[in-house]
Amino acid sequence: MTTDAAPTGGPLAKILTPSRASGLRTSATTLASSLLAVLIALTISAALLALTGKNPIDAYSTIIQTGASANKLLEMMRRATPLIFSAVAVAVGFKMNIFNIGVQGQYLFAALIAAEAGSHLGLPLPIHIAVIMIVAVVAGAAWASIAAYLKVSKNVHEVISTIMLNYVALSVIQWLFENFFRDDRDGGLNVKTTLLPDSARMPDIVDGRLNGMFIVALIVVAIFWLVVYKSTFGFKLRASGFNATAASTAGISARKMTVIALLISGGVSGFVALQSVMGEAFAYGPNATPTEFGFAGIAVALLGRNHPIGIVVSALLFGFLDSTSAELQLALVPNSIVKVIQAIIVLTVVIVNEATIRRMNIRTAERARAELAAGGAS
Repeated sequence: MTTDAAPTGGPLAKILTPSRASGLRTSATTLASSLLAVLIALTISAALLALTGKNPIDAYSTIIQTGASANKLLEMMRRATPLIFSAVAVAVGFKMNIFNIGVQGQYLFAALIAAEAGSHLGLPLPIHIAVIMIVAVVAGAAWASIAAYLKVSKNVHEVISTIMLNYVALSVIQWLFENFFRDDRDGGLNVKTTLLPDSARMPDIVDGRLNGMFIVALIVVAIFWLVVYKSTFGFKLRASGFNATAASTAGISARKMTVIALLISGGVSGFVALQSVMGEAFAYGPNATPTEFGFAGIAVALLGRNHPIGIVVSALLFGFLDSTSAELQLALVPNSIVKVIQAIIVLTVVIVNEATIRRMNIRTAERARAELAAGGAS
């Protein structure tokens, strides 16, 4: 979970400090500090439970016993799927020192357009699914392009534009849905777009338990790793995010990379709701399409240090905790403790990792000075 391309300035500098130590050493130290931070978070959460009159041992026992069942592990992966997409979308922006808070608006807009387009096509199953994915990616990127234009042309900070565009997206989606895409033939209260045909429905890995979008999520993470860490484009992206001025001297246009990063981030956002659209509700609907994954993706990306492996592990952790919330309620433990644990874990992991990496940087600098001094003396 290294952050070798984290920016040295800008809004992300204090939460994405780059390590100057070796990659292997940084990875091992970050992993150890993350595990320590999780233990600290669980201790703090246990204290909060005790203060509210609940037994933390009983609560944690319920979480572990419930989450260890095969059905709950499948539910964990199902819940983690949209979080992986959302976190990757956020992480792409982070690599360019861009804070894309507009994932929610981007993926909801993409879900509506993809669901409506897919319901009017008649194609073989694999092609139909691929076309819907492409439409979702294009729609998400199109909505993100508004923020990209405002950033490079009007110098509007992406935090402002993307969070405002979330609310604009909700209004645009409601107008499009109510006036053009709403299907009232069922006559129920849970209105949706026209249902997708069978050829547009993503098959399940485990019937009714885990949808094929989980595999797609892992593929997207693998592509993210290859593009960002193993390609020339990824080097340019990380270099621009690390120091735009220095990158420009090498002929890398920060403006161009900003546009591309936001378009890729928006495109990946288009995948977030496809599990619901193609695997569960088979349509878009205001009450059928989940709306909570935008900001959750930011937490998962931060917890995973924007690294592909870290993102998958963090998403699975969040999915694991979410899958046990119903059983906690039955055990008379407030299921809101799950959100509390998630929030505390993110805070403690970020704080402990930052303190650890900054301490490593100080020691690395001291060692370098000592070696230079020894070399000068000799």
